Amino acid sequence: MKHPVGPGRRALDASLPHPGTSAVRALATVRAYVELTKPRIILLLLLTTVAAMVVASPRHTSLPLLAATLLGGALTAGCANALNMYVDRDIDALMRRTRLRPLPSGRMDPAQAVMFAVMTGGAGLALLTLGANLLSALLAASGILFYVAVYTCWLKRRTPQNIVIGGAAGAVPPLVGWAAATGHLAPPAWGLFAIVFLWTPPHFWALALRREDDYRTASVPMLPVARGQSETRRQIGLYALALSAASFAVSLPGGLFGPLYLATAAVLDALLLWIVWRVSRGRPGADTQLFAYSVLYLAVLFTAMAVDRVVVSPL
Repeated sequence: MKHPVGPGRRALDASLPHPGTSAVRALATVRAYVELTKPRIILLLLLTTVAAMVVASPRHTSLPLLAATLLGGALTAGCANALNMYVDRDIDALMRRTRLRPLPSGRMDPAQAVMFAVMTGGAGLALLTLGANLLSALLAASGILFYVAVYTCWLKRRTPQNIVIGGAAGAVPPLVGWAAATGHLAPPAWGLFAIVFLWTPPHFWALALRREDDYRTASVPMLPVARGQSETRRQIGLYALALSAASFAVSLPGGLFGPLYLATAAVLDALLLWIVWRVSRGRPGADTQLFAYSVLYLAVLFTAMAVDRVVVSPL
């Protein structure tokens, strides 16, 4: 037999937090913090880190070292991305692509973002220092400083060369991986750095071609806004050619890679240059195709490096 529920009981129930609501809020908070780190970008950066470690020391990279380097790299990259979102929250609110990010959408307070960045950055640098070595931690710290201070705070709103110079920050993870595995930097490590550095402008300018109106609205002088789409397409072509050359040049020091990597690079570069040619001709959808393919290009190229070193031509 059911007992009647009086108004006092109903008022008490209404004053108590609903467990389902609390769980939803907690999940939303976690999701906002994850978004703050730009996880898709971090995954690609970590792949280049792992590949560099395997290339540098294919037979002597232990699982504890790998775990410490990856977690430390993820935390320091998350720190840099969180600070980037903090600084850019005003222009992010003006652009369709970014207005739903945690800060411009109001899902997170700016002070929370800064505190999160400090905590993750500190933890990541400590983990790299203790779990790998001091050099890898110093390189990761330089990546944070360059991405936040040089690219985000200085270059992004001042020059159309922002993504070219600022792209050096995204090219640091292979150096971190190499240093973690060996304790020093060798010429091939800088070759991996060069590949990511040259990859960044075609990748990002493909997006900028699609989002030119966003950047114009936010007064950000990305290349299509400052120099026009024709010049942007020309620059994409030049950097794509340089990237293709670098993908082969990296195998030259001491025959670092074997036929598996060289064949993979040849196929990837052929497809890259074909898509870039379509972009240069202004073919519909070519810029979107280039943006998506460039992610696949970098992921497969660095995976081929690692597989080649382990399976085909280990030292």
